[in-house]
Amino acid sequence: MERITVAAFDFDKTLSTRDNGVPFFTSIAGRAAVARALVACMPDIARGRRDAVKTRITRSIFAGRDARVVEKAGAAFAEDILEQHLRDDVIERAAWHAEQGHLRVIISASYDCYVAPAAQALGFDAALATLLTVGDDGVLTGAIEGQNVRRAEKVARLERWLDERGLAWDAITLWAYGDSVGDAELLARADHPIRVGRRRVIRMPAQPDDR
Repeated sequence: MERITVAAFDFDKTLSTRDNGVPFFTSIAGRAAVARALVACMPDIARGRRDAVKTRITRSIFAGRDARVVEKAGAAFAEDILEQHLRDDVIERAAWHAEQGHLRVIISASYDCYVAPAAQALGFDAALATLLTVGDDGVLTGAIEGQNVRRAEKVARLERWLDERGLAWDAITLWAYGDSVGDAELLARADHPIRVGRRRVIRMPAQPDDR
């Protein structure tokens, strides 16, 4: 059976040049509210409890907000990223994968409300990102829906996405791009792991078995 090639990209500091979390929080709640939220998270930040920080700051910034308003703000924020904060060398790699006919997916702990519109604009096949829980009244509860899409959850989300498409992991060739420890498990499972750092990512020629 012919293998399918999948290219999985992290978003912040991989496709995008920056960490988009604090800028997005600021666009939603303003500088003062974000500063207060970060101060409240300092004990967890000091202990490296990233998931606890994410849970706490998500509740602080988003609880009680109209989901449609946040979705609209996310779309506008995505436009700003596309215009000003993309990493050209990684975008070139994404374009190369598209030329080869590979499936392309963004897998990110960043919030779906801006990752999804960015992925759509860039022509990706899917965005697997952190979701915000919406109550029956259309108001955000402040909770993350499911898990923060980081570390092992990146692998789990990709496995579920492949299963939905009728693809088994052993039937694909996986290229994975990431910049941090949050991508470690996904990079470890990839046939072609690419760690994105300060240096430009070299554009690779097509491989005979990567179509």
